[in-house]
Amino acid sequence: MTTTADVRADQDAFVSTGRVPGRVRRLVADSWQRSRRSGVDPERPAPRDDLSDNDLAGLRRQTPLSAAIPVVRQLLLSQDPQWVAALTDASGRLLWVDGNRRVRRAIGRAGFVEGAVWSEDCAGTNAPGTALATNRDVQVIGSEHWARPVQPWNCAAAPVHDADGRMLGVLDITGGPVVATSLAMQLVRATATAVEATVGNAAGRAAGPPAPTLRVLGSQGGTLVVDGSAHRLSGRHAEILLLLAEHPGGLTADGLAVLLSEAELSGVTVRAEVSRLRRIVGPLLSESRPYRLTRPVRTDVDAVRDALALGDVEQAVGSYTGPVLPRSSSPGVLRVRTAVTEEVRAAVLATRDPRVIVRWAASDEGADDYGAWQALVAASPPGSASHLRAVARLARLEADLAPPDGRHRSRLLSQA
Repeated sequence: MTTTADVRADQDAFVSTGRVPGRVRRLVADSWQRSRRSGVDPERPAPRDDLSDNDLAGLRRQTPLSAAIPVVRQLLLSQDPQWVAALTDASGRLLWVDGNRRVRRAIGRAGFVEGAVWSEDCAGTNAPGTALATNRDVQVIGSEHWARPVQPWNCAAAPVHDADGRMLGVLDITGGPVVATSLAMQLVRATATAVEATVGNAAGRAAGPPAPTLRVLGSQGGTLVVDGSAHRLSGRHAEILLLLAEHPGGLTADGLAVLLSEAELSGVTVRAEVSRLRRIVGPLLSESRPYRLTRPVRTDVDAVRDALALGDVEQAVGSYTGPVLPRSSSPGVLRVRTAVTEEVRAAVLATRDPRVIVRWAASDEGADDYGAWQALVAASPPGSASHLRAVARLARLEADLAPPDGRHRSRLLSQA
């Protein structure tokens, strides 16, 4: 059994060497890697807190999440709990924090206060920040936190989406041992579902019923949310739904077979898979051929594309929580995956905002992206921490390819 001391020792070793520890959960190890790439100091993290009270009040008025605060209070805070509850926006900014006064004062000293940004690139591994980075429910226990000042605490968080599948923010609870339990995670997950329903109902009064949504970014399978119910999908079923969402005019069994596999895939096999999928999604999938969706399905890929179309690169990078169905070898999925990744990367390299470039460079795809680290060098003030880190990273990347005379490394270090 891995103890708190084990995790703390593993983090100490990881900070020093960069080697991934074997005893730490994969979710946490991946987040530590992103935190390290982002340059977050585990001893003295600096969550960004740059809003005036008036600006914070304005953000609260604008967010659809404000309609759900009474629901959060009722479900999470009505029984004098041993935790605080928080809602963030899609950037990780804490819009609302309430709950146990003692806990709130204590975590406030670590910078967990209304208005502060707790995304991973600002505060390292923490439940709300890691939930934003992965678009999944997250529980971070004690020493699994990247920042030492918050390691006495536990936190559990779940992302909150609007009716179109766009991430609105994260619901989090932070506190003592009770937050480390599976029941706490279940409570947060159920409350996040209630928040989504409340937000969806408020929007639906003006815009009608929400469209079904499909989440495929960074996930080996997928999640379909339709009429308020979430369905976990196998990898194959997620592939089929994504391909049908990408081809609203429909696909024949043979056409779907070609998009699903480079190997010979029979129409009989495809029809059997579609039949099994129809038992899960019901009338959303037509019984007639060609196969098509009977209602538009909004995917989290669409949220990324929309942000890019609006020129909002920060929102696009925040919505892009990983490649499309990363374990899929389907030619049709590969086409979507490659296109979306290249579009996001191109937008990142074109921006001059070092915060956006850091978020990309901290991801698994950006870790060895030479162009991204070059862009960070160009966008960061000379001598700043991000500039020096980027120069050092470029030197390490070139060292893997350069001849042993050290000329490339010397040239890069001169840029610092």
